[in-house]
Amino acid sequence: MATLPEFFKKLGFIEASQQERPARGPVESDLCQLRALPHEDVYFYCKRIDNSRLVREADPQARGACWSTIGAALALLILLSGVLAPSAANTLAGYRLEELRAEERHLVDERRTLELQEAELLSPERLERYAKERDLAAPSPDQVVRLDGKGEGAVAMAQK
Repeated sequence: MATLPEFFKKLGFIEASQQERPARGPVESDLCQLRALPHEDVYFYCKRIDNSRLVREADPQARGACWSTIGAALALLILLSGVLAPSAANTLAGYRLEELRAEERHLVDERRTLELQEAELLSPERLERYAKERDLAAPSPDQVVRLDGKGEGAVAMAQK
């Protein structure tokens, strides 16, 4: 960055008579004087640029590059889906299998409970107790009709 005197010289505040010094003989160097910095005479000016009225020109190759990128991404997505779909289906099938096994265990337990209840309801002691409560008697041998197809009168028919 320029020093302040250089800046004033460029703006014209210092006259030409002051700018040019008469050449004297050998210059006595001051022991405390610093040497000049590199690029001390360079001045940077930052100008504001307004690009709000600019319109971008369409690039015909950019459209093709975009579609190529979209196509490549879609192909990659289809490939990854094809690779990952069997493992995902396997996992879901494993969950479904465990769910069905749990349901089978539940149904087997329920079936055992129902068989136990049926055995209790059809026990001979309970049936005899039920018959005595209702004043029922065992049928006589001539009232029994066998349906196994052997013997006479094997067909059960409603009698009048």
